[in-house]
Amino acid sequence: MEEDFSQSLTPPVSPFAADTSSCELTPARPPCFTCSEIVREDACLLSREGYVGRGSLKRLLLHLDPAPSEYTLDTVDIFGFPWVTEMALVESTKLLFGLFRQNIIKLETMAQSSSLDFGLAGSNHYEAEDLRQQCVLFLQYVRVFLHRYLEPPGSLDEATAGHPYEELEAQLPSTLLEELFGVTLLIGRLKDLPANIQSASTIQHQGKLFPPSWHLLHLHIDIHWSILEILHLLGLKMQGQVVYAHQFVNLTGENLTDASLFEEHLCSLLCDLTGLAMTKFTKVRPTEALASHHYQCSCTKELWILLIHLLEHRRKVLHTKSFWGYMTSLLRPLVGGQPAAEQLSGLPTHCKDPLGFTWWLLSHLAELGRYSRSGAPQKEKQLEDNWSFVGELLKLTCDPKGGLQEEQIRMHVHCCLHLCLLWEANTSAVTTLWEHFSKNLSVSFTVPWLGVSSLGTVCRTPLALLEQARRCCSPSPLGSQGHTQLYRSANSFHIFLRILGLYLGQDSAGGAPWRQIKGRIYSKFQQRKMTELSEGGLMNFLLLFVVLARQAELEDVSGRACEFLVLLPADRPLAHRTLVWRGQLALVLLFQERGLDVGAQAAWLASSFSLTAKEFYLTTTRPSRRLALWGPLGAYLDGVSEVFGTSAGLGLSEEKLLNEGFSLLLPACGASELGSALGFLQNVLAQLRRVHQRSAQPGPPAARPPGASVGKERHLAVAAALWAHFFPFLRNQRLSQTPPVELADAAAGFTLLAFDLPSSAPQDLQPHPVQSMMQCFGWDDMLHPLLVTRYLPHLLENSQLVSHLSSAQGRSGSGSAQAPSVRAWFRCVLQLQLYRRNPDGSDCRTGRAVEEQLVALTRLVLRLPEVDSLLQRAGLHTPATRLEPVPALELFIKAVGRVYGGLQVLAERSALVTSALDYVGDVLKHIKPYVVNKSQEGLQLAYRAVGCVVKHWSPLLATSKAQQLLLNIVGNLLLPPHTLPPQQDKALRDSLPLYIQGLSVASALSQSQGAYLKKQLRRVLAKYLGHYLPPTPSAGAVANHPVLLSACEATPSPQGAALRRNILQVLSESFLQFRGHAPPPRLASVLAFLLELLRRNGDTDPALLIMPLPSLLRCLMLVNEPQVKRTSVDALQLVVERSAAGPGAPPCEHTVNALRSFVEENQGVYERQVYAVLETVAVLDPPLVLLLIPLLSLGLRNMEHKRGLGKNTTMRNDYRKLLGLLGDSGQAEIISLDAD
Repeated sequence: MEEDFSQSLTPPVSPFAADTSSCELTPARPPCFTCSEIVREDACLLSREGYVGRGSLKRLLLHLDPAPSEYTLDTVDIFGFPWVTEMALVESTKLLFGLFRQNIIKLETMAQSSSLDFGLAGSNHYEAEDLRQQCVLFLQYVRVFLHRYLEPPGSLDEATAGHPYEELEAQLPSTLLEELFGVTLLIGRLKDLPANIQSASTIQHQGKLFPPSWHLLHLHIDIHWSILEILHLLGLKMQGQVVYAHQFVNLTGENLTDASLFEEHLCSLLCDLTGLAMTKFTKVRPTEALASHHYQCSCTKELWILLIHLLEHRRKVLHTKSFWGYMTSLLRPLVGGQPAAEQLSGLPTHCKDPLGFTWWLLSHLAELGRYSRSGAPQKEKQLEDNWSFVGELLKLTCDPKGGLQEEQIRMHVHCCLHLCLLWEANTSAVTTLWEHFSKNLSVSFTVPWLGVSSLGTVCRTPLALLEQARRCCSPSPLGSQGHTQLYRSANSFHIFLRILGLYLGQDSAGGAPWRQIKGRIYSKFQQRKMTELSEGGLMNFLLLFVVLARQAELEDVSGRACEFLVLLPADRPLAHRTLVWRGQLALVLLFQERGLDVGAQAAWLASSFSLTAKEFYLTTTRPSRRLALWGPLGAYLDGVSEVFGTSAGLGLSEEKLLNEGFSLLLPACGASELGSALGFLQNVLAQLRRVHQRSAQPGPPAARPPGASVGKERHLAVAAALWAHFFPFLRNQRLSQTPPVELADAAAGFTLLAFDLPSSAPQDLQPHPVQSMMQCFGWDDMLHPLLVTRYLPHLLENSQLVSHLSSAQGRSGSGSAQAPSVRAWFRCVLQLQLYRRNPDGSDCRTGRAVEEQLVALTRLVLRLPEVDSLLQRAGLHTPATRLEPVPALELFIKAVGRVYGGLQVLAERSALVTSALDYVGDVLKHIKPYVVNKSQEGLQLAYRAVGCVVKHWSPLLATSKAQQLLLNIVGNLLLPPHTLPPQQDKALRDSLPLYIQGLSVASALSQSQGAYLKKQLRRVLAKYLGHYLPPTPSAGAVANHPVLLSACEATPSPQGAALRRNILQVLSESFLQFRGHAPPPRLASVLAFLLELLRRNGDTDPALLIMPLPSLLRCLMLVNEPQVKRTSVDALQLVVERSAAGPGAPPCEHTVNALRSFVEENQGVYERQVYAVLETVAVLDPPLVLLLIPLLSLGLRNMEHKRGLGKNTTMRNDYRKLLGLLGDSGQAEIISLDAD
């Protein structure tokens, strides 16, 4: 060392020099490989401190100064010593490289002996980092020195005479070459590094403290790259002259030149990097092949990028081998199982799948070829393609002798797709793949260990098939999850279709790819080939042709597809027919997408569909066969629905898909099948209406939606097909007792179609097709409520249709066009309980559906202009919350009655009567099912609803137009010829007050049938007063008697008084008549009823009050039962008190007359009883009896005279007792009697 220093012309400054000078001499930190700032999730990024990030690569390729701002001072600090910048490398080459090797050895020693003591982690890191930085700094100095100061001599072999420095300078290239060779021997190859050093790249850094092994590994990478960079610079500086290592040649006799060392070192480095990638490949699953990179860390990735750019640059400038040339020479022996060339030896021999590894490595290296010199991925490829070698790999993959399974082939084809996305697809590659897959179309292409996901996407509809074809023609972009995870979701054939789609979609090819490949594709499908296709093979065939149709000539491809499909055997499975139709419909969708007429394709499909539908219709077809036939038929429905749903204008002959086959299909369908068929019909109807409405929008054609300018005649053609092949079946099924809900939806669709296109409707629905349809499916009383409540909401929520019905144009014949809808709603509410429960009492699903639909219908009916007007005029408002159907019905009935009561004009009253009768329809017919099935809930609903009609519409029902309805109600519900069953009787009892009140008002207002109605009212009162009267008085039974409830009112009214008069008359005539001395039956209960009637009402009309007076007086006179007497006295007290005019006023004449008649009739027979009764009256109202004194005294004397026995002392004593209660007038009369 001392000798080296003494001979140096630029001796270093003492290492003990001041720190300040050392700091001034130290250059900035040079670029180096580092991944300390890259987190593992961002491993695809490159370090900003690396050779690419710092611009070192770009400067190398542009022949620029490696560090233009560095080494500008006279001295530079290297390995802790200052050196003369322009002379150090020439004068002290061996010394500097010796120091360089010492630092490497020190770092290796640290890596071998470093402990796991965390206390030493920091010091070890900083010491190792310092050693590495010194080495990197030296290598940077060498590059800068070569670029700035090295001048190539005239001849390296000639001895240069002159200054000793010039001799050393002339020997520098040779000396440098020998030192670099020595360094390669010292560090060895990457593959030979100990395992702990190689694994250092995977260390998770914590706080950026790394072990010495990490620094040593990255220093090795720095050195390997720097050697190549220095040799490249040396070659450039020597301007093509060969540099020999003279000392090495003299010692060994072997040639060592700069070119040979570069080649040897490059091949070793490529081999080692490939070996490292091979080690990582052992842990890569096929599913993660394109997501798992071949480099251990970003440093390895950067090294690959550096090598790619350096070799491509040398290829262009020095005409050396390209990067792919080296990699092909390295990988070809690996996949071929042959020994590699000597300089490329050293690859691991334990590769489990050489071919798969080669595909994997090639794909990732090609992706690295996208990186520019600045380290940014570019769309334009920076690295030429390598299709020649890829073609060799494809032949190995597709070679049947190789025995590769789907899991391997899928990965290989996936990698090939990756390359096609990076480069342009290659004709040879596509041809090789097609030759393979054309022979294996019927293979399952499944990977067992992937489970269900290995089956790929099953195309259940034509749109799904077309969508899959779209995905094949537009693969996911590089780096996306859809691309990297494609192995899981697509089989090898589907991936091949993506390659084929890319190949056919090359913009720059001008159609040449299709011309080159179509003959090869078509030639594979002969009669035998089509016969051998399995179900999966047929699916692959169809997908292939849809892809071809999208990317190539649609008409040509679809025509050839039809020709090939004709070659299928006639006895093929039905599943094949399903697939064929699905594929054909996918082609129809493609025609639509491009705005081409689909007539030819549709006709071919429709013909096949009709034959299948006919077989489905025939009764001779076995059930199992019919069940199997539904597979293709259902697929046809789904596919045609998609064709119509995606059409912008329905002007491309789509109606040809709707043929007479549907006329055969619909009648043969079961419940579930019919639901699917009618659902299909709804979709087609809705789409036709949408398209027609768009085309009818006002404004210039340019402002209309695309495809909406189709002529009306095309829409009429579609509509005609629907009316012809679907509507007859709907009309035949409308009266079904188990209608599917889809029937109502489809019928509503036809009705709206008739509204939009009235001329398209059949002749038998003209001239008012909308009203004819609504009569057929909504207004007919024979329709099931499930159908009506589902059908009408579709129409009533259409404001334009409602406006049409409200206008004069919407009226067919006479009357309102809205009234039938109200009548249908009225009937459905009445029949709500018919379907609520099953025969076993459980809830019925149909009933629940009817109830939910009826709520919606109720909301819409109340919003009808006619109904809303009635509610507004009646001052009634619907609540904002959900209104249940039954309360809504009562609200509507009340509104009609209230509006009628307020009308004064006769014509308006007559019109409302007509409408009201139209609203209720044949109400008795509507509720008749409840009478038959004796449903308690149904009877309750029916009797209450009709009762509300009778009560609130009583003035209306009294008219000549409506009184027949009232008479029918009375005759059928109130006075039936038979005894009511218990359920019906209970329902009637709850609603009887409504009937009685309404009938009472109607009987008073009727002009033509008033007397008869009054007679009927009395019959009803007599019948049910006794029917619901208990044998003995019971507070609850009497207080809740329906007749009593009908007569009670808080504020007396003329109508109520009239009803009570009729009740009192019926009581007196039918329930309080004595037969001789015998009292009437249930007298106590009758009197309790009478007492409750008088007590609950505040009547003061004497004429009304005295009606029961004779009967009460007779009861007091003839009945001694305490309860009867007590009740009679209470009732008598109410009559007497309320009939009195007031204190000081004369007694009521009506009451006096009644008492006088009572005395005259009974004094000669029941004298004592008469006096006892009058005593009770005298206690209540003495003036009443005072007026009777003359009559009583005269009667007494006449009776005594008639008997001829003188004074009757007993009678006189009883009379005196009565007179004693009458005050002074009574005493005077007693004196008069005593004077006799």
